[in-house]
Amino acid sequence: ARGPGADIIGRGAGLLTEMPVELQPSGWRLTSRPGRDLERTASLWRQDLDELTEAYDGYTGPLKIAVAGPWTLASSVELPGGERAIVDLGAAREVTESLADGIRSLLGNLARLIPGAAIIVQLDEPSLPAVLAGTIPTASGYGRLRAVEAQAVIQGLELVLEQSRAAGAAGTVIHCCDRTAPIPVLRQSGAQALALDLTEASPARWESVAATLEAGTQVYAGLIATDPGTTEHPVRDIARGLLDQADRVGIEPRLVRDLVVSPACGLAGMSREAALRTQRAAVDLAAELTELAGSH
Repeated sequence: ARGPGADIIGRGAGLLTEMPVELQPSGWRLTSRPGRDLERTASLWRQDLDELTEAYDGYTGPLKIAVAGPWTLASSVELPGGERAIVDLGAAREVTESLADGIRSLLGNLARLIPGAAIIVQLDEPSLPAVLAGTIPTASGYGRLRAVEAQAVIQGLELVLEQSRAAGAAGTVIHCCDRTAPIPVLRQSGAQALALDLTEASPARWESVAATLEAGTQVYAGLIATDPGTTEHPVRDIARGLLDQADRVGIEPRLVRDLVVSPACGLAGMSREAALRTQRAAVDLAAELTELAGSH
């Protein structure tokens, strides 16, 4: 609703240092010099930081910021020739390094503006499964870009997360609400938490979640559906279904209690009433799971 520059890719591209972008009909493209499109994105960032500073004046505690992750950004931003940056792993690496530097700068600003906040950096990676599967379309739309190897993906995520922590981030999260999110790959990135859509998770997927918890990585379990048209959240049924699934795959109740219950994905497209209803359902489900898991 706020226009170009307010979208996930525009905002992420606006954080890049020494890599200006412009808006083309096909999307955001790297260019040789900053222009009007980049200034619009920078203006939106300044506006958001001003409003955040006012709303959190005197605040002490955790505060999470979310930005596009390096692979979602590199698979969306175009090189000057029109192909996506991910076609060239060298270019993708430059985008990753530039994003890490931009996040470092953002963390510095936030530390100055809201000194009592413990900033948690969340990398949103909705495109990661397509990056690994080799299903990102070429510029022509007739082909697909080759898959990126898992080890390269892990290294890119590690770089951004490590630099975020070095710049003062109190916590790091990778969020991928694709139901095929590659949990083992994400787990190896070094993120302190993974945020996943688990509304229709298979037994094998729950086993991977259990391995993640056992490894000491926190899991934000997206158990409250956010699909368009969802109006009801049967909390007790969801809780019982999860515990039945946990029993079948041998997940201990203590691991279920370690889950952080959350909506399956973002709430930006919802009305205020629907967003509040979804958040309340998450709180109710967390309480229900704690009670039921305690009696197992």
